[in-house]
Amino acid sequence: MNILQLCNKPPYPPLDGGSMAMNSVTQGLLRAGHTVKVLCVESDKHPLRLAPTDQPYVDQTGIEAVHIDLAVKPLPAAVAMLCGESYNVQRYRSTAFAQRLKDLLCANHYDIIHVESIFLTPYVSVIRKYSTAPIVLRAHNVEHLIWRQMAACAHMGFKRSYLNHLALTLRAYEQEHVNDYDGVMCITDIDADAFRQMGCRRPIVAIPFGIEPEQSPSVEAEPYSLFHIGSMDWRPNRQGVEWLMNKVWPEIHRVVPQAKLYLAGRKMPAKWMESKHDGIVMVGEVPDAVYFINSKQINLVPLLSGSGIRVKIIEAMAAGKVVITTSVGAAGIIAENGTHLLIADTANEFAQQVKHCFDHPEKMEEMSRMAQQLVAEQYNTTTLTQQMITFYNKTMQSHE
Repeated sequence: MNILQLCNKPPYPPLDGGSMAMNSVTQGLLRAGHTVKVLCVESDKHPLRLAPTDQPYVDQTGIEAVHIDLAVKPLPAAVAMLCGESYNVQRYRSTAFAQRLKDLLCANHYDIIHVESIFLTPYVSVIRKYSTAPIVLRAHNVEHLIWRQMAACAHMGFKRSYLNHLALTLRAYEQEHVNDYDGVMCITDIDADAFRQMGCRRPIVAIPFGIEPEQSPSVEAEPYSLFHIGSMDWRPNRQGVEWLMNKVWPEIHRVVPQAKLYLAGRKMPAKWMESKHDGIVMVGEVPDAVYFINSKQINLVPLLSGSGIRVKIIEAMAAGKVVITTSVGAAGIIAENGTHLLIADTANEFAQQVKHCFDHPEKMEEMSRMAQQLVAEQYNTTTLTQQMITFYNKTMQSHE
């Protein structure tokens, strides 16, 4: 098959959960013998940065990026709010992107147009006009749920009202436009059910994120070490880490005073890097995420909002790390609490789970082994790619 993959941000290099999930699709399809052309949006927040060593990827995908100014602007945001429109989607409208998409469709035949995220839905009309290929939406999240959860966690006032507005307009947009596609691939069954409840009548399937196990570096994990790694330009990560530092960590530090917490990730706020918390090491962006993960013992993922699947949890489990997360963080992951990971929804629960792990190292070792086995069986890129190809074929048959 010849596949055009449209991405709402650069999928390569895979630096965060979203880009890792998109790149997993690309690499899986390429390994299966298909042709993939990548056209992505780049912005000041997410520029396309390719090194000379990335040339093989460029040669395989012919990746192109069109810059769109995605910065939040008060006046357009206010106008969208007054008009009841989704400003989240509106920011992605670009004449330049539409033109480049048109040029590609007129010059090439594609069997499938694979669209990453609901935010690129404004370009479905362009695809319909210049191509007869079926269009499949890869829904990484039910987007409005993230904003609704963030609104619930926000303080009363304008911020909560605005977040609620974003959630409501985005829900209306998702509900109205999900049927614009010929098929929908969600990350989890939970998200697939949410789309069905919103009235999705198109074929819909849940195919999770896949990961290729990497060779673990030869490094011994630091005793009593905890870590969190994630891009801080994603609001749910930032919200969760603030809660971790201010509410959860004091409880952990009280019951396990010898523990250290390492906070790593891109776009770490300067005020965090300059802050002082006893026992917290502010790392910021790391040059080698795999090495960093393997050098620590327990992964804390304190998410309070989100949808889809937490790629960084799967990555940590693949590395054999014990993961302690919230019910929101664990949602959608095919894992059993107490067997593959641990769930904690309050600061005290996090502290007790951490203490239990360090008090029972044999339990940690067994959970690490079970987590690795689960990822190898349920989140294998090769297997998941075959499921994706099967869905493509069914979609093409029904589209004829």
